[in-house]
Amino acid sequence: MTDDELIERIRDGDEHSAEELITRYYSAILRYCRLHCTNDAAAEDLTQETFLRVFKNLSGYRKRDRFKSWLYTIANHICVDESRKMTWKELDEEPVGECPAFIELEDRDEIDRLMQRLSPEQREAVILRFSEQLSFTEIAKVTDCSLRTAQSRVRCALEIMRKGWRR
Repeated sequence: MTDDELIERIRDGDEHSAEELITRYYSAILRYCRLHCTNDAAAEDLTQETFLRVFKNLSGYRKRDRFKSWLYTIANHICVDESRKMTWKELDEEPVGECPAFIELEDRDEIDRLMQRLSPEQREAVILRFSEQLSFTEIAKVTDCSLRTAQSRVRCALEIMRKGWRR
């Protein structure tokens, strides 16, 4: 069943479809929130808040959008609001997807040091691209910027990280 079919069923009051949608995306949104938090409890709270807002604002979802992008947009707004309250410290121990080869994934301190060098916008673009495997178009939608800006943020972030990488 597609996301849009689930959403139609949820709009018609089907609670099982709501559970299916949560099951389908919960772990991905939790992983995404963990990359923005300093502890697991806060990530759980942000994930739950994301799904609460999804169901509260389901009437605002349009089929012409891709649900996954809309979901990550909501999670992004919640995480950005939360990150304004705290300082970003380090990446969680979750793998970060297909990161560029110059980053050794076993060296969490090095990854943290490199990510600290990035602007918040660049950091977000790198997380969305390599941890969440979103396309540049989806990154642009989530972060409310143009496609070229999303591409530029990732490209510039990778260049900053390459230059700062300790061999």
